[in-house]
Amino acid sequence: MTVVSRRTTLGAALLALCTTAAWAYPDKPVEWVVPYPAGGGSDVVARTVGEQMAKSLGQTVIINNKPGAGTNIGADYVAKSKADGHVMLTADTGTLAANPWLFSKLSYNAEKDLAPVGLIARFPLLLVVNPQNVPAKNWKEFRLWAANQPTLNYASPGTGSPHHLAMALLREKTGIAAGHVPYRGAAPAVQDVIGGQVPFMFLDTAAAYPHILSGKLRAVGVASPARIKTFADIPTLDEQGLKGFEAYAWQGLVVPTGTPAPVVAQLNKALQEALAHTTVKARFQVLGLESLGGTPEQMKAYWQREQAKWGEVIKAANIKLD
Repeated sequence: MTVVSRRTTLGAALLALCTTAAWAYPDKPVEWVVPYPAGGGSDVVARTVGEQMAKSLGQTVIINNKPGAGTNIGADYVAKSKADGHVMLTADTGTLAANPWLFSKLSYNAEKDLAPVGLIARFPLLLVVNPQNVPAKNWKEFRLWAANQPTLNYASPGTGSPHHLAMALLREKTGIAAGHVPYRGAAPAVQDVIGGQVPFMFLDTAAAYPHILSGKLRAVGVASPARIKTFADIPTLDEQGLKGFEAYAWQGLVVPTGTPAPVVAQLNKALQEALAHTTVKARFQVLGLESLGGTPEQMKAYWQREQAKWGEVIKAANIKLD
């Protein structure tokens, strides 16, 4: 006669419950919350990847834009949602790495309330200038030009944005004195650089692409360790003498903490399949994005490294949002 302990019975029951949950998932459309307005880089990425994930999941993926408060509105909504895998969030540099340092109080705790599914992509940043107002064509010329300006300002999509933090890091490493002019999003910031109201900024590849092609903006350097295929003729800041300089806007997919592990695994599988799809890869290449992928554990490790890095920059620059 086989004797089954109570612990074994309980373990088997829990395993069966998880297996049933994973087998039934998803049983309705999956909501993908993007904490930015429709039409921006993050929205384009979510729609591109979400379309392919829907095929793997067998359910529609609905994009829900919830912009505002430096991604905190969308993050809070997802953190408080039911942990069943039917609500997920584009979480980026701000959500996971910067906001815990920028805000003294948050209505959610990213470490405790959000669980990683997998990294999506990195948006390399370009140091771009208005070619009509700034004669510099490379980093050396830009630094010389900046040093000879009586006053100097730069634009960003907002205080605490990856673009702003990249400039804070540049100031820390080089001593360039420049005032920050924050905007409500990349679009108005870019328009004022193009219009000549502000001479330069850091801009992600997705937003910079059409303006560099049209000649309205000039990139003097890439803030990544290697050149970008889409902009292969633009040298990195590192190879131009600014050794070790690296700044990205990056994003990953998260769900509410407590989402069953089999469901997270299923979402991760769908994400990896989407990132490997030729349509997604082609779109990312055009936008100059670096596909990342990987496991939830790899995303968590990356998130923690980025939080430590940008925490030091934020503290050194004394940047606060409340």
